[in-house]
Amino acid sequence: MKLRFVLPILALLSAVVVTPAAAAEADPVTAADACYTWGRTLSQGASGEDVRQLQIRVAGYPGYGGVLGLDGQFGPATKAAVTRFQQAYGLGADGIAGSATFTKLYALQDNDCTPVNFSYDELNNCNSDWSGGNVSAATARANALVSMWKLQAMRHAMGDRPIDVNGGFRSVACNNAVGGATGSRHLYGDAVDLGAGPQGFCALAKQARNHGFSEILGPGYTGHNDHVHVAHRSSRFWSAPSCGI
Repeated sequence: MKLRFVLPILALLSAVVVTPAAAAEADPVTAADACYTWGRTLSQGASGEDVRQLQIRVAGYPGYGGVLGLDGQFGPATKAAVTRFQQAYGLGADGIAGSATFTKLYALQDNDCTPVNFSYDELNNCNSDWSGGNVSAATARANALVSMWKLQAMRHAMGDRPIDVNGGFRSVACNNAVGGATGSRHLYGDAVDLGAGPQGFCALAKQARNHGFSEILGPGYTGHNDHVHVAHRSSRFWSAPSCGI
């Protein structure tokens, strides 16, 4: 009688044993906010929208001269960016995004998904709806979000001192009004103009090289002696001759 009672219990227990792999996939979610919640641990080989959301937030950690692709594929470049993010915040630096990494990201973002030290308003002095540029309003706004996360990484690397933002997105009309170039990245929403702030122009321009900006223009480049311009473009163009760039 005792044996017949024990065997069903053992069978029931064996059915709920969680393998290490399954435990990793079901990593508990902690301290999520109204912006986005990750529901699993992410590591090299993973893919999906949750990977792309992670890539947006670590886009400022690609390494010197790098630009992290936001393709939803967790490859070596994403692992390296996650590792640099973890190192920057004193986390276990294994390149695997689990609860500790996500908890830090939740702490760094507001409910609208912007990083805590930057806002959509700062990056759009032109209009309220992000329309009229060279891309759709939704794309311009999405591009600005990525730039903000890059700036957040840059700010942290510079001792968490404030970075002054003078402007970002422009519609065609706004760009024409200020005499902007016809192909200006401001028309795409991914360009940001920075004031000297407490760091100074050259320190900003030099630091930007580490945080995913393929376009950096500053002192010594025509029309950029009074600000540093950072943006994304298909090929690298850095020019701030007065700063040695």
